[in-house]
Amino acid sequence: MPSMDIRNTIQKFISTAGIRLLKMIKALAESYQNDEQELMLHKEQYALTNQREEAHLKGKSESFTWQQVRQNGRNTAK
Repeated sequence: MPSMDIRNTIQKFISTAGIRLLKMIKALAESYQNDEQELMLHKEQYALTNQREEAHLKGKSESFTWQQVRQNGRNTAK
């Protein structure tokens, strides 16, 4: 179903909805908005990620093969 059809259907529900449904829709929208904000990185986090990437590309940081990562995980679990 195209997004415009979904929007129209939701708008029809909202225009005739009772207070209970409106409160549920409001809570859902707020929860969605909060989740979206939590997933975004702050400028400082982007800067740190870029610094770490640069160090990795220049060979200045320690890196591991997938096999080493798996083994380290197994060793930690013991």
